[in-house]
Amino acid sequence: MRFGAEKMDNMKVLIADQINEKGIDELKDVAEVVVNTSITKEELLNVIKDFDAIIIRSRTKLTADVIAAADKLKIIARAGVGVDNVDVPAATERGIMVVNAPESTSVTVAEHTIGIILSLARKIAIADKSVKDAKWEKKKFMGLELNGKTLGVIGMGRIGSQVVTRLKAFGMDTIVYDPYITEEVASKLGVTVVDLETLLKNADVMTIHVPLTPETKHLIAKPQFELMKENAFIVNCARGGIIKEEDLYEALKTGQLRGAGLDVYETEPPENSPLFELDNVVLTPHIAASTAEAQRDAAIIVANEVKKVLKGESPKNVLNMPVLDPETFQVIKPYFKLTEKLGKFMIQTAKGNISEINITYCGELAEFQKKDILTRMIIKEVLNPILTEPVNMVNAAAVAENRGIVITEAKRCEAKGYKNLIKVDVKSDGSQMSIEGIFVGEPKIVMINGYTVDVETEGTMLIVTYRDIPGIIGSIGTKLGEHGINIAKMQVGRKELGGEAVMVLRVDQNVPANVIEELKKLENVYDAVAVDL
Repeated sequence: MRFGAEKMDNMKVLIADQINEKGIDELKDVAEVVVNTSITKEELLNVIKDFDAIIIRSRTKLTADVIAAADKLKIIARAGVGVDNVDVPAATERGIMVVNAPESTSVTVAEHTIGIILSLARKIAIADKSVKDAKWEKKKFMGLELNGKTLGVIGMGRIGSQVVTRLKAFGMDTIVYDPYITEEVASKLGVTVVDLETLLKNADVMTIHVPLTPETKHLIAKPQFELMKENAFIVNCARGGIIKEEDLYEALKTGQLRGAGLDVYETEPPENSPLFELDNVVLTPHIAASTAEAQRDAAIIVANEVKKVLKGESPKNVLNMPVLDPETFQVIKPYFKLTEKLGKFMIQTAKGNISEINITYCGELAEFQKKDILTRMIIKEVLNPILTEPVNMVNAAAVAENRGIVITEAKRCEAKGYKNLIKVDVKSDGSQMSIEGIFVGEPKIVMINGYTVDVETEGTMLIVTYRDIPGIIGSIGTKLGEHGINIAKMQVGRKELGGEAVMVLRVDQNVPANVIEELKKLENVYDAVAVDL
């Protein structure tokens, strides 16, 4: 099926998995939409080169070879949360954004988690089966109240927070294990932050809401089960593999653990699992995010993310580049233009192969946690003119690393009287250049190689290093005049009388290479370079 032909420069979006129609409707005004929800990997390899964007759920696997064949692809959108089926590093190296819809399933997964907890506490699932088998075993299904019990939440993100909010209505106290939660956030939610061992020892009900990473793989295994209360329950609606199922089975079978609920598994679907034998486990087929509302919201969210990228705007749920909260974005946004200018300046003044790019943030900028977005912008501007492969905000750091360029990011509090200041040092085969810039309404360069200047970052500039003695400035001006190059502004920076100095000339025309060479040949002129900003 095809929708919306002849859209923005013939851009095309592939819907490779089933999504809500409202998501498709959102895209019709910006692109040609092709829906093929049964596409095979072989077919995808053949056609992916024609698409600017692809939307998937969990069926389609975007492996490195598929991504390598995606010549035009700008964005991969996962209509859900997990991106286990996307080779994110491969996408990053190709400069392809990977986005998801984390907020779409928060309430849905939280409600499913609570449903499993209630089923375990009141033995609802096995009681239902008993009645349907024409039995009436009331004494067998004695349950537990949640009121007054302790809830342990492993991972206090969007979903964990929703679970806590809802289970407060059941009269539960909450302890949380999450290395990244602040005391301020914990206080607002009314939870107590503890280490994992303390949580395992004290929680009556534990629920897991963390991603599957090398650090969380088998986070809950035999040593952890041995710490838990005998009457405890554990629920996992996050990712299979966080709980070691072999050890879970032993803990449930021996009565070391009262019960468990799983919506996700180490192997999906699970086959011949010994857990199937047990009555004290509730199992669902990875459906925690499966509600009509969640699927609708996920489709709309990722469709809007795709629209933003196709229009040249910035999406908010990008997984392979920093995401800024609105408050931080407003503070840091003015410095985007400054970093762009600094990067362009550096690549035009560097000589030979670049080996290092060192970036230092001073003043208030030094305290921002997500300065990486500014660093990426500088790297992008430095590398784009010298590489045949496209460099963007997504793949800038990866491209630099692959090229053996060392990137360092530092901070210092002293900003030389300015509110904020950014210093960039570039080392290359033939030179070492250092500049410092500020933003005060417009970006300015305030220091070049240790020489104080005050230079606007617009138009064509000529930077000349020379010996500070009478007559040199005049000879430089005369040489430019011989070639019809008019000087609009001039800035001079020096450290001592008669020593080395730097002159920055704003000129009205481009300075040809032959003029640069003639300037370098003037007596007491050490170097000259033209920069077009």
